Amino acid sequence: MSHNIREALVENYYGHKGILRRIAHKAMVRRGLLTGFSRRALDELGMINSPASAAANQVLDLRDLLWASIDNDDSRDLDQLTAAERLDRNRTKILVAIADVDALVKKGSAIDAHARHNTTSVYTPAVIFPMLPEKLSTGLTSLNYEDDRLAIIMEITVDESGSARDPAIYAALVRNHAKLAYHSVAGWLDGRTPVPEQVAAVPGLEENLRLQDQAAQRMKGLRHRHGALTLQTIEANPRFEAEMIVDLEAVKKDRANDLIEDFMIAANSAASHYLSSKGLPVLRRVVRTPKDWGRIIELASESGHKLPESPDARALEEFLIRARAADPLRFPDLSLSIIKLLGPGEYVAGFPGDGPAGHFSLAVKSYSHSTAPNRRFPDLITQRLLKTALSGEPAPYGRGELDELARHCTEEEDAVRKVERQVSKSAAALLLESRIGERFDAIVTGAAPKGTWVRLLHPPVEGKLVSGFEGMRIGERLSVQLIHADVESGFIDFKRI
Repeated sequence: MSHNIREALVENYYGHKGILRRIAHKAMVRRGLLTGFSRRALDELGMINSPASAAANQVLDLRDLLWASIDNDDSRDLDQLTAAERLDRNRTKILVAIADVDALVKKGSAIDAHARHNTTSVYTPAVIFPMLPEKLSTGLTSLNYEDDRLAIIMEITVDESGSARDPAIYAALVRNHAKLAYHSVAGWLDGRTPVPEQVAAVPGLEENLRLQDQAAQRMKGLRHRHGALTLQTIEANPRFEAEMIVDLEAVKKDRANDLIEDFMIAANSAASHYLSSKGLPVLRRVVRTPKDWGRIIELASESGHKLPESPDARALEEFLIRARAADPLRFPDLSLSIIKLLGPGEYVAGFPGDGPAGHFSLAVKSYSHSTAPNRRFPDLITQRLLKTALSGEPAPYGRGELDELARHCTEEEDAVRKVERQVSKSAAALLLESRIGERFDAIVTGAAPKGTWVRLLHPPVEGKLVSGFEGMRIGERLSVQLIHADVESGFIDFKRI
């Protein structure tokens, strides 16, 4: 049986998921990313059969704190837990526990080499390519429900204004008392749904989560007053039934997402400042001051808003708030334009004596990825640096190596984004390929010499307007007809009616 016939039979049996798996594997190989683990890495994995442990006098025992994870419904690689403690009327202690992945994944090992090559887990609609073997990332190094795990604790005190003060970092033993999902926690916090069963089952957890939410809201408010940007883009996930895509569902951020995001920003900032205070190198995550500020000024002007001539995050945030209130339908597309003009984030190695390299859209001066070591290699690098700071040992990475890793992680992250985007576009084409000739309501999302782009209101699919685009402007509503959908390339074409 030829390879092509066998491939066709497999895809027919596994439906859309089978097609997307093949496209994902081809996209990974084309971008130079690894789709599986080496024999040597698997041999190492076979020697790891239990979670890491530490002597009782080496770490604090914090298993009795009300730790809980909040993540997506289907998340299995749990990197962080959170808990809170009320200090007084105006101050709350926030604790973030980060999985101690380095305890089992040693620098220079074959498993580490795989993680170093890909630099991140790759999430596509039909298949996940984990940075670490699932035996670790969803098992022995994951902060799973009711399992005892070693963790690095990021502790901060949030005051009445939302300022994060008195950071502390140390090792501890923790236990996850409740595995929670964003949507159910958000519905409860917003008063739309009852308290989740997993929360109600743990005495004191309901009050603790409300305390966390209050602290997160204060932190969020302060960051946005300092110029953190309110951005909202539309992400759509395929909904499968019996291996076939039946719809694309827009993913919306909610209050529980915000809670975790604000705590992770605080933890990542604390990690960066802590390493600098110890005279150690830092792998920073940077979004530089935008070079194309002039085009951002033009976008604001089209909405009747005037921005200053020099980049100003606070002024941009004021414009974004007004734009979202005035036209919520167009706001995700405006956000996407702003994100593109801000430019992509990058990793930069920082050394003692260097000035801080800030994160423009988060309004923080020094920022390191540290909270997802199961699925991001820069976070594992930061964890190793933090552990040497705690132990007093020499830094595990020298200047040349850290500079090279910063460049490599930036490049591979871009490659991973392209793989994920390619497979998502192919998923959209799969959904629509049987609907050629149908008409849809849409909105113009891009208008430039290289082409005019539209997004359907439902399903939230973007494609190229190849006919009738003359004179169209971003934000205009129109009716379109689907004329072409190419699954392999992900190209989707419409004409204006």
